[in-house]
This record gives sequence, structure tokens and C-alpha cells, in this order.
Amino acid sequence: MHQQLHPYFLLFSTLIFILIKIPRLFCQDVEQFRKCGEPILCGDIEINYPLWGGGRPEYCGHPSFEIKCESNIPNIAIESTAYKVIAIHTPTRILTLARDDLLSNICLDNPENASLDLNIFSYVSTDQNITLHYGCTLVSGQQLLNDPKVFSCSSNIFGIYTMIGVLFDFSRVRCKTEIIARINQTSAVALASATATVEVLRTAISGGFSVKWTANIDSLCEQCDRSGGRCGSNPDSAAFACHCATGTHAFNCTDSQNQDGESGKNNQTPLAIGLSVGGAVLAGIGIGWLIFFCRQKRKRIAAQASPVQTQKKDLPVLSSSNGLTTSSPNSSTTFTRSIPSYPSSTSEADYGRGSSYFGAHVFSFAELEEATDNFDQSKELGDGGFGVVYYGKLRDGRVVAVKRLYENNFKRVEQFMNEVEILTKLRHQHLVTLYGCTSKRSRDLLLVYEYISNGTVADHLHGNRAKSGLLSWPVRMNIAIETADALAYLHSSVIIHRDVKTNNILLDNDFHVKVADFGLSRLFPNNVTHVSTAPQGTPGYVDPEYYQCYQLTEKSDVYSFGVVLIELISSLEAVDTNRHRQDINLANMAVNKIQTHSVHELVDPSLGFTTNSSVRRMTTLVAELAFRCLQQERDMRPSMQEVLATLRGIQDGESNAHKAEVLDIVVDDVGLLKGSGSPSSPRSSG
Repeated sequence: MHQQLHPYFLLFSTLIFILIKIPRLFCQDVEQFRKCGEPILCGDIEINYPLWGGGRPEYCGHPSFEIKCESNIPNIAIESTAYKVIAIHTPTRILTLARDDLLSNICLDNPENASLDLNIFSYVSTDQNITLHYGCTLVSGQQLLNDPKVFSCSSNIFGIYTMIGVLFDFSRVRCKTEIIARINQTSAVALASATATVEVLRTAISGGFSVKWTANIDSLCEQCDRSGGRCGSNPDSAAFACHCATGTHAFNCTDSQNQDGESGKNNQTPLAIGLSVGGAVLAGIGIGWLIFFCRQKRKRIAAQASPVQTQKKDLPVLSSSNGLTTSSPNSSTTFTRSIPSYPSSTSEADYGRGSSYFGAHVFSFAELEEATDNFDQSKELGDGGFGVVYYGKLRDGRVVAVKRLYENNFKRVEQFMNEVEILTKLRHQHLVTLYGCTSKRSRDLLLVYEYISNGTVADHLHGNRAKSGLLSWPVRMNIAIETADALAYLHSSVIIHRDVKTNNILLDNDFHVKVADFGLSRLFPNNVTHVSTAPQGTPGYVDPEYYQCYQLTEKSDVYSFGVVLIELISSLEAVDTNRHRQDINLANMAVNKIQTHSVHELVDPSLGFTTNSSVRRMTTLVAELAFRCLQQERDMRPSMQEVLATLRGIQDGESNAHKAEVLDIVVDDVGLLKGSGSPSSPRSSG
């Protein structure tokens, strides 16, 4: 048997280890300060905070901004897609990127759409999307013209690119798949030229596009810089950290918190801290050893006094088959029932910092209470059917919108979880981003979204921002297209929104759309025609067939979007009891106006319907499209993909190609719908 080490020797060894190790840890902090003050060059690109990589340690940047420097060429991976970094402009937080795979070969073997992590990045609005169609072949009997939009990929398979202002007649070809790529505005102008070639397309892709990093760390970094620190992150928690000559702090070099948020004195030296901690640990170990030896001594004395009792104590514990445990060799049997442990309904310990629902970060109630100044009434942004939305600012500097659901009952929890599950699966530039939520066991159910500062479409059409006059017709047309784009994406992801309305369409400062509020949304199973469910939604927007038959389909969203189109044309509310009895419901009013050739009575006079021929033509064509969307029978409505294509065609002045398929109605230059005054529907079903 080995001789047991004397406890005092162990105590002495532990103390020596602590005194050596702790100062070394503080030297590591000083090393972080030194290294994070040295930007790294990759080619002619300077890698500085929040970027890291290429020899610059991770703790000198934001965890999501790793740059890989290979052969002096900087690359970054975003959502599993690799990009070449063309330029970095730190003052404006803009990265110029180009997709690696398209740079290598414009003809992709397995084309896939790229996406951004919209919690961290946003697209720059001046850039433009192009669509690359792959695996294209000629329809039998067709001959492909020498079209600059066509690029060869193999002997009989080719690709086609399209963009705003550059369309293609796809009746002659069939393409297997398509992806969206992004190019800058200068490249878009060159590519829209009638003389553009495939080389212009390659140049456009290699010219890249811009993204702006939106991880709200700038204010923290400025605070750290002013205090003489170096911006970075905590290697353990990935939170922002300020590396200073005296150690690493949470926010700046003069705060009273270290990187773990614990209080500390700034004037303490590493040696003093090391000795203090060492002494505390030494004392703790000493007390522990003392207790241990006292217990061991008592056991030895007890064993000598009563060996029989000790033998009983050492008998094994036997497990029974019914989930109980027994401990007995004789009649004195003890039963211990196995009782499951459930978390407290008021506790959030099991959903602490860093945990998630469906991938969404879980915030504590206290954190969001602090962010909204205890849900101060002055912070209210809006009041909907399910809860109040508050303006808030998180501890990391992010500005957010916090939705507080009215009731914490079973139905609200279901809607809460439904919205979290759906939004965490979606990534689209025109859908609002969910930052996180509280635990479903929280005191209140709270959802945390990106803050969209410019109100809703409803606010600008007939609410408190209506007098601003900022919604010109081109802006409204873009709103219609971007909303349709978002809904088409949802439908392609087998999701029905179920509450499409202008109050749920948010606008950023550039009047780009963010569709919000997915509490009523439904995941739509594959291979089914409809879902039977009790009608829910907002009066004035609910699909009448859904209301009558309790059958929810994608065409229910199409109907609601038809109401939105009429609101964009007329600036009127979907339901207004102050209007004439027959016109209270805007959808009914619009259908009647269109059928009686009175579109001019429907259009908002401020849009210039009577003075601007372009506005007159487009508003009329949008009214036609809305007419299709508002058909009572869902099979007579177009799909959202058709709606999107038609709107883009109207905007581009190419709608004549679609008119024969859109309506069985003839339209004159003024836009009054000629033909039968009786209700009519398009021939083709959506």
C-alpha cells in the first residue's frame, strides 16, 4: 500500500501553484492588450476590430467576423457561404464581398442561395439583386436567339440572368433552378445595357456587393478606445471585452467590472490579487482538510466501538422492479419513492443566459425589464391585438422592439412558441429579425425583435405619419413588391402568415419593408391542399372563403395582400365605419369601383392619377391585380409568385406581356375597366 501524502505537503504545493499561476494569467491579459493593438494585413486589406484572423487572435475581434487569409487573399464565411473580401471600410462598417464559388465559375454544379445572418449583417440598399437561372434547355421546336442574357455552361445546357429592367421570355426554355446573387449599382447599370456580354456579368459578380455589420458593438468599442483600451471579446463567453494594460474589463479600462462582470479595484496589482486569491484558496483548502480529518477520526472510533453496526451500514442497496429502492437484509425495510423533479413555474434557471428555443436566444425577464425602463409607458411603440410593443436598449447596446403578450395563458404560450419557431427558421431581407425571447416559464411572455424605426405602412397611409407625404407612388410600388417578395418566400417555405395587413408591414429609414407578427402563422404540411382551422385574423383582411369553410390555404394570404394593394392605392383603411354602409369594407368598395369603371374614385388624389400618365397606368394595373387577389373563390386568385412577377412587370413597364393572362378585361389608357358590369373573374386559376 502506498504511503499517504501528508496534508501539509499538499497544502504547500497548492499554494506554490496558485502563486505562480495567477500572476501568469494576468500577464496573459497584458498580452491581449498588446496583441489587440496591432492590426494585421492580409494582402492590402487591414484586419482590425471587429475582424480577426490571419494571425490576429479571436479575442481581438467579434466571434462572427473571422477572416481567413490564404495566399494573401482574405475570405470570410457567412452562413456557410464563402466570400472573398474585396474591401473593408471600418468607419461606415461596410464590407465589400464577392461569392467565391461564382468567382471561380459562373456555371455552378449545385447552385444554392446564400443568406446573411441578419442579426449581424444587413444588405446595402443601393445594391441590386440579379437572378441566375441554371440547367436551362430549349423547349422542343424552339430556337434560342443570340441573347446577351444567355451564358453557355455545357454543349446543350445554358444559364440565363435576369434583373430589374432585364427580362427574358421563358416560354422558349425550361430551367431547373435559380439563385439570387447581389451586385453593386454600377455593375447593375452596365449589366442592364443592351450591349452587355457574359464578360460584363463576370465583371459585375467580381465587383462584389456591400454588407453592413449591424452587431451593435460600436458604442462599446468607442467607450473602450477612449479609456485607452483595445476592443475585443471574452474568449470564454464571446461577450464584448475591453483589453487594458491592467487587465481585461467588461466595458472600459476605468470601469469597476472585470471581464466576468465581477466587481474589482482598478488599483490592485496582479501580485496583490494573486496573493489575495491564493490566501483565500489556501484557507478554504485548510478548512476542508480539517473537516475531512475530523470525520475520518470519528469513523475510526465508531468502527472500533461497534463493528456489527458498521457491517449493517455497509450492506448494499437493492433496486426493485417498480422504481422503488429497498435497503434491507431483514424485516426492517426502507422504501424510497423515485419522484420526478419539475422546474418551478416561476423559475428561469433552466433557461439561463446562453440557452435557446429553436435557436433563439433566451433573455431573462429582468434584462428586458431593464432594457425598457420597467416597461415605461413612454416607451410604447404600438398596441396590437396580442400585446404591447416597447422600445428598448439591451446591455450590449442593441436597440430592440420588445413585444409583451397580454396574457400568459395556454393559448398565448402556443402563439408565443409558434412565432419563435417560425422566425428562427427564416432568413429574408424583408422579414423582421427575431433576436430572442424569454422563457415560456417567465413572468411575462416577451419577444425581442430588431428595432425598425420608421413605423408601419398603416402609420404612413392613414395613421399619425400620413401627413408627411413621404409615400409617393414609386415608394408604394416598392413596398408592394418587397411585401410580395417576403410572402412568396414564406409560401415557398410552406408557411402561411395568416395576418397580412399594413399594420404588420414595418418600414426602415429607407422605406424598405420588414414583414412582422407571425403569432398566427401556420406551418403548412406538404402534399395537402388546405388546413382546417378556425378563422383568425384581422377584420377587413380575412379571406371570405376561409371564414366560411374553415379552410386555410396560401390563397388566404393572397386575399389579405389584395386588401393591402388597395390600401396602397387609396390610402384608406381596410375597415372604416364612418364610410357609407356599402363601403365600410374596403375590399368590397374596391371591387365595386373597379367593376363600375371608377378606379379614379378609388385612387388617392395626392398620387397624381389625373396628371401623371405613368402613375395612372401603374395604379390601374395594380388595381387589376388586386381585383384578382380579392376574388371570392380562392382558386380564381393568383399565387404569390404570380403576384410578385406581375408587380415587377408593372414597375418595369413590361406588364403588356402578362395582361392577356391577368384579366379577361380590356383596359383603356385612363385605366377604367371596360366590359361587363357584372362580377367577373380571370380565366386562369392561381
